[in-house]
Amino acid sequence: MQLLLLLSVSIIATCGLVYELAAGTLASYLLGDSVTQFSTIIGAYLFCMGIGSYLSRFIKQNLLDVFIQTEILVGIVGGTSSALLFILFPHIDSFRIVLYLIVSCTGILVGLEIPLLMNILKKQIEFQNLISRVFSYDYAGALLASIIFPLVMVPYLGLVRTSFFFGCMNVSVALVLCYVVRNELRFVRSLALQSIIVFLFLFMGILYSDSITNLAETDALGENIIYSVSSPYQRIILTRSNKAFKLYLNGNLQFNTNDEYRYHESLVHPLMCLYPSNPKHVLVLGGGDGLAAREILKYPSVKDITLVDLDYYMTNLFSTNPLLAKLNKKSLQSNHVKIVNDDAFVWLRSHIGKYDIIIVDFPDPSNYSVGKLYTDMFYRTMKKVTHDSTIVVVQSTSPLVAPKSFWCVNATLQSAGFNTKPYHTFIPSFGEWGYILASPSAIPDLFHSERLPDSLLYFTPTIFQQMLNFAPDMKTNTVNINKLNNQILVQYFEQEWSEYLH
Repeated sequence: MQLLLLLSVSIIATCGLVYELAAGTLASYLLGDSVTQFSTIIGAYLFCMGIGSYLSRFIKQNLLDVFIQTEILVGIVGGTSSALLFILFPHIDSFRIVLYLIVSCTGILVGLEIPLLMNILKKQIEFQNLISRVFSYDYAGALLASIIFPLVMVPYLGLVRTSFFFGCMNVSVALVLCYVVRNELRFVRSLALQSIIVFLFLFMGILYSDSITNLAETDALGENIIYSVSSPYQRIILTRSNKAFKLYLNGNLQFNTNDEYRYHESLVHPLMCLYPSNPKHVLVLGGGDGLAAREILKYPSVKDITLVDLDYYMTNLFSTNPLLAKLNKKSLQSNHVKIVNDDAFVWLRSHIGKYDIIIVDFPDPSNYSVGKLYTDMFYRTMKKVTHDSTIVVVQSTSPLVAPKSFWCVNATLQSAGFNTKPYHTFIPSFGEWGYILASPSAIPDLFHSERLPDSLLYFTPTIFQQMLNFAPDMKTNTVNINKLNNQILVQYFEQEWSEYLH
């Protein structure tokens, strides 16, 4: 029994940390600002574990029965947490209250487990050895959870199935103990029956996790989901309405096929026509959907495009899916395009080479992992792969909804030694949207309209001149530089977009 109880410590620790990580990941996905969500959830969870540990002092009798009952409760609360939060998110205004209530309940129950186990084992193991052995197994379980959660569970099972799976693990501990120590239990039949019922319920949750997730996301988005996957970096959802497709990353709209051409033509063609000579070497940072590459390939002078996108799931999806490959005109399959699945920051630090054109098409800076790609340090690193004539464009969110965010990007580029020229356009799915041209030297005024491809649906030289004018309500007072150690841009973005995104 000793070994079984000690092994259960590792399982308990693994399950407990997974519930904590799942809650933090889900909160980041649904609410944004990953640092705030993870910090507050971890803090609340640990505090409630302390409450659970304190409450254990009042449990004097039937320790094994209480421990098994606790395992069952942890399994049902933690196991159903992700599914419950997904389903409730679109329907309740007080979502954060429900989130922290579930986290608190899980924390209190997990906090009960180790003290109960130690009280059970203290008569069998010398106290000094008991402490070291229990915590050794506990920390080993925590290490296991921290490794398998991002590398295995989220990419291959998803958050909902992962929670159900580890709920089953908790209840499995209860089931095994009901059999092994049955003679020492006062309520063995009741506990065994509860364990079986809860285990079957959670196992059904594992089987129907995809249906639950699709139902919840369809309800939240109000659209028909035709594809969804959780990569190690983000939740990717593709929806279809009539003939239009929409791509969502972590719940945020990335494009709508009804008007994505407006976004990508405005992103690519201004700097391709402002570059002093015919551009040959192009770098795309982000843009894993291949839509920017599609526009670049319309220029016969382009010899090579290096596309650096962190997420293999994205580039593979838009390379192999027939509908999406048709949308980007198979740009990611072109011999001119080299795909690099790496963190752009890391890749730039080690890369040697110069580019005529650099297109920076990252998601909006809604969290710190993306916000680092808008910092002065990132732009200084990017400057190493430019020459004097290089022109860069950075998608820079909405100057109307988020003027501080937009002009913060502009100021940060300037602080890194770039000359800038901001512009904006109207995209029905997004509203007014902004971009910033940047170059180590002065950005040319001469627009080579003869280079423009004939197949464009929106962009013209006349429209570009209109894009350069900003109304007073798109301007703002002085903004701070976005630095790696403070990431003020993420705070600006959260403040300005909060009423629209949550």
